[in-house]
Amino acid sequence: MDSLSAQQSFFQHIKSILPAHLSLIDEIADVLNITNDSVYRRVRGEKPITLDEAAKLASHFKMSLDQFLHLQSDSFIFSGKLANESGHVFEKWMQENLKQLAFVNSFKLKHLYYLAKDLPIMQQFMVPELTAFKSFFWRKSILHYDEMKGKKFSLKNIDEQHLLLGRKIIDTYNQIPSSEIWHIESINSTIRQIEFYRDSNIFETEEDILQLYKAVLQLINHLELQADLGLKFSIGEKPLANAARYNLYNNELILGDNTVLAELDEMKMTFLNHSVINYISTRDVQFNTHMHDAIQNLIRKSTQMSGVGEKERTRFFNRIRDKIKQAARL
Repeated sequence: MDSLSAQQSFFQHIKSILPAHLSLIDEIADVLNITNDSVYRRVRGEKPITLDEAAKLASHFKMSLDQFLHLQSDSFIFSGKLANESGHVFEKWMQENLKQLAFVNSFKLKHLYYLAKDLPIMQQFMVPELTAFKSFFWRKSILHYDEMKGKKFSLKNIDEQHLLLGRKIIDTYNQIPSSEIWHIESINSTIRQIEFYRDSNIFETEEDILQLYKAVLQLINHLELQADLGLKFSIGEKPLANAARYNLYNNELILGDNTVLAELDEMKMTFLNHSVINYISTRDVQFNTHMHDAIQNLIRKSTQMSGVGEKERTRFFNRIRDKIKQAARL
């Protein structure tokens, strides 16, 4: 490929990763601080872009130049923010998740694949009690906020801002068609977190523990209903006429790692989970193609729980409910 073709391919790739409502010319003009006419000349190949311009665009749009320069590299470019008490507080972590979901939802054609090690966090935000517990647990036991030392969890002290952000997250997630791959042990993380706090006397009352387990059961019952209908919707509501598809699979061999793959028009993005709650993402074509193929292979080796297989679905969710009831001592 000659330099002109590489340059045109470079701009074509940028166009493919932009949401439909954004202008390629306007976005590039803003990044490079040049006129729209100057951008047109570069896009048409009448003026070559400089290495500095290519670097700015690659950095802004989170792209790797290797594929356009035909460099053989074992490196992949990832980006992300770190949630910590001083630099990125929990509320900002929730806002970043909402921002990423809104970005995914801005595309005309979109689909999310979720390899669930735990119950998908977006789904957990559907239940206020779980939102309250998870936000408390992460701030106290994962992020180690100083002000959380010595505090006990109580459902009487629910942070309204976290509930609002959680509601926005699940409302946005429910608009995106998704495929979730679970394992029967995907429920274990939440159960263990509750058990740890119970054994460590971090709950204010036994009633808080009971209500929390009931909230987990409420979510599981709703997700079973979602799987039955194959549609996304909120607890206590009915699916809308244009409700997003919900595909649920059970893979008995592999427990996921909370990896998320997004299909966005002609582009793909992978979000890799690390250090419990953080994610890094990449738009690298080679990496995402590999990830997409791996997920499709997992799906082929999984049992579909949504829309079909009522007997298998009922057995699967009953096993999960038994785990919860046993832990709750119900």
